[in-house]
Amino acid sequence: MKSFLYAVALAAVLCGNGMAQSTQTPEGLKEYVPVLPSVRANFFDVDPKLGYAVKSVGGGVYVVSDNMWQSAFLVTDDGVIVFDAPESFGKSIPSAIAKVTDKPIKLLIYSHIHRDHIGGSAAFKEIKGLRIVALNSVAAFLKEMTDPERLLPNETFESQKTIKLGGKTVELTRHLYHSNEGDLFIYVPEAKFLMAVDCVTGGYAPFEGFDITTNFHDYMKVFDQLLAYDFTTFVGGHLTQTGTKEDIETTKEFTMDVYNTVKRIHNNMDQQAVVAEAAKTIGTDNKFLLFKVILDRVTDEAMAELRPRWINRLAGVDVWLESQVRCALIYVRWDDKVS
Repeated sequence: MKSFLYAVALAAVLCGNGMAQSTQTPEGLKEYVPVLPSVRANFFDVDPKLGYAVKSVGGGVYVVSDNMWQSAFLVTDDGVIVFDAPESFGKSIPSAIAKVTDKPIKLLIYSHIHRDHIGGSAAFKEIKGLRIVALNSVAAFLKEMTDPERLLPNETFESQKTIKLGGKTVELTRHLYHSNEGDLFIYVPEAKFLMAVDCVTGGYAPFEGFDITTNFHDYMKVFDQLLAYDFTTFVGGHLTQTGTKEDIETTKEFTMDVYNTVKRIHNNMDQQAVVAEAAKTIGTDNKFLLFKVILDRVTDEAMAELRPRWINRLAGVDVWLESQVRCALIYVRWDDKVS
């Protein structure tokens, strides 16, 4: 039976459905869809000798990217404010800034705790008087970790903070869409610039499990919260282009399509019949496996619906779709209301 085979041999069944499975062989890698041409056209022009590129987006804001991670900095009349220092190119940010302005670096703001976004902050440790700004909860976590690559914040706050420097404003607001310790919206109104890391990646489907969210309930709310701001440039912290309101609207549409599809299939499925059919093959003793058959059937059917709707709209849909469906399924099964 297909659902049982799916539970026991997931890879074989998915390949039978035309879904990419293995990255362990050249054949498996070739099953994944190439990055969409519309996305490739917007790659940052990274100098291989530098390993990064800097792009002005107006209002004194510059975005830095190596086409995998992104950070940004704001040049003001009195100094520079840096937003994140990624592990991959953080060491190069001070020199990148020096090529743009002779103003000193005054502040470094952490979007959240994750090492890939702030693990390059050690490059700033010799800057005298540097203010390192983060949430109280982020600072507490970093203090416990004692990671020399993530400098400890020396200026913290609970939920909201406004920074003014050299005629520019940075508004910081705590949210809970991604990490347990909190995530910042970073907004520069004079530049109409908004940065919120690990929720929306322009041109792409979200990373694994909706950007490894620890709170899918709040993740589904983040799009409307972002769209409430007046901005023209959005930075999500990853990959090959900056974003717009349209990118946020598209990611919202994708997320809600995954959620609603999974919920409909799960809630309308005759789960007793699925288990009874599987029990003909494996008996009734292995309760975990019988329950897995249900979850795998929902996953299989949801992916079969969603893939053709999105494969040509967002890059990377086939790479992470199973994890997106599983994330939504966990929420639907254990947290969501029935109706």
